[in-house]
Amino acid sequence: MTVHFVGAGPGAPDLITVRGLGLIKRCPVVLYAGSLVPRALLAKARKNATIIDTAPLTLDEIIAAMVAAHKAGKNIARVHSGDPSLYGAIAEQMRRLDALGIPYDVTPGVPAFAAAAAVIKRELTLPGIAQSVVLTRTAVRASAMPKGEELERFAATGATLAIHLSINNLARLVRALVPHYGADCPAVVAHRVSWPDETIVQGTLADIRAKVKPHGFTRTALVLVGRALEPASFEDSRLYHPTHTHVLRPAKRSASKVRRKPA
Repeated sequence: MTVHFVGAGPGAPDLITVRGLGLIKRCPVVLYAGSLVPRALLAKARKNATIIDTAPLTLDEIIAAMVAAHKAGKNIARVHSGDPSLYGAIAEQMRRLDALGIPYDVTPGVPAFAAAAAVIKRELTLPGIAQSVVLTRTAVRASAMPKGEELERFAATGATLAIHLSINNLARLVRALVPHYGADCPAVVAHRVSWPDETIVQGTLADIRAKVKPHGFTRTALVLVGRALEPASFEDSRLYHPTHTHVLRPAKRSASKVRRKPA
């Protein structure tokens, strides 16, 4: 018996890995993360599968369900939204399973920031503009941010920021970021990316709050900030440049440098 942690992706039922979908189809027990996992995926489960919404449960109750399935010899698909390695709260579950001697594995999923970048048709890392992406959040009601992970510190790098779980802190985000990126820096709020009611709001740090306010977002929204989101110009990468050589594209030898063997 194994607990399979599965990343369901950002919302669209076809944005899940083949492996993850296969586990949902095969496992006799499916634990899923409430409204964050599309019902269409749960419909793929076995007709006689036990399906449990973990949204109203505590950690102890979730582990109890896993222990019961373990005792019954039933595999579990533990389905989380996005990629479970990001704000998935799987570490605390795995720690409990380790202590209980219950085996588990993890199947990754498409993270929200990648889905948002695809929707707005942007590359988050551009030569000469940004070569780093910072995945972070701010503290609202959840765990406090560790010392040294203040938003201003990340902003000082100029990296593209993907700020999770912070739509209710948008005013504070803008105040913290404007001194580093400038008021004209592109900003995007992606709400429920890939779901049928997906909403994408694009603007700048100067006007993003005003543009978002009429929508009344309170959760499931990602904030992207950075110059890579609307570049005026950027260099082509070295990857495909004719002078850039590597093991799969070695340098071409000119005819004048080819030494001929004497007749």
